[in-house]
Amino acid sequence: MIFIETTLFTKLIPQYLSDDEYAGLQNYLLQYPDAGRIVRGSGGVRKVRWVAFGRGKSGGIRVIYYWKARNDEIWMLTVYGKNERDTIAPHILRSIAEEIQNV
Repeated sequence: MIFIETTLFTKLIPQYLSDDEYAGLQNYLLQYPDAGRIVRGSGGVRKVRWVAFGRGKSGGIRVIYYWKARNDEIWMLTVYGKNERDTIAPHILRSIAEEIQNV
């Protein structure tokens, strides 16, 4: 399995997870690439909840990714804190998924 990060994801992830925590998330997704709930109307984009160590119950994050199974790829799209926003509009995620499918 190959992880591909968007520029936005690469920029944001250090604000939420240490390198070891991020490696733990990647290992989890390697074992369970379908772990995240598919965002309705997104074209297959998934959202997984993850807890950042030492940040308590409110320290959870949401990781938005797309599992491109036929290419054995997981596209890491964006990440945000639990309390920062509720969700990303499905039509935006669908547009991203369509672009990834064409790569």
